[in-house]
Amino acid sequence: MSTNKIVPGSEFPKLCVFDSNDNLVDISRPTGEAKMQMIIIYRHRNCPKCTEHLNNLSKFRQRLLDIKIDVAAVSCGGKGDLQDHLTRLEVNFPLYYGLNLDQARDLGLHISPPEPPKVEHEFSEPGLFVIYPNGQLGLVSISNNPILRPDLNVLVSTLEKVLGK
Repeated sequence: MSTNKIVPGSEFPKLCVFDSNDNLVDISRPTGEAKMQMIIIYRHRNCPKCTEHLNNLSKFRQRLLDIKIDVAAVSCGGKGDLQDHLTRLEVNFPLYYGLNLDQARDLGLHISPPEPPKVEHEFSEPGLFVIYPNGQLGLVSISNNPILRPDLNVLVSTLEKVLGK
């Protein structure tokens, strides 16, 4: 299998997806006072590891905001998937839907086949991207499964040290 992975230092592409009100939103740039953006790509609503990871990430949001990093998460699922998943999540950052497979491939994410009856469409495996204020990709972590993800405590603690908290 070949992928076209984007590499740190390259310009992160504009990433337009939908919010829960069906508005098209570019999540590749931070909102508010944050200077950097962290984007989490998760598999789908039926992935217990994704639910666990997103809920765990909420515990780190304030620490990330303190070092001027905003957070957004998105999947390849549709609006119904997002609405259903929100009933089982306790997150304090925005979630989006509608990442298309071309966007996922452009990011170098692994694409998995449908898993009927849980998921009827292809979907991307997890990824984490941190984008600098100038739009360049700073950090990237891409997984081919839901289990291998960065340890959030190590990641956030290191970012705090590097960014001067």
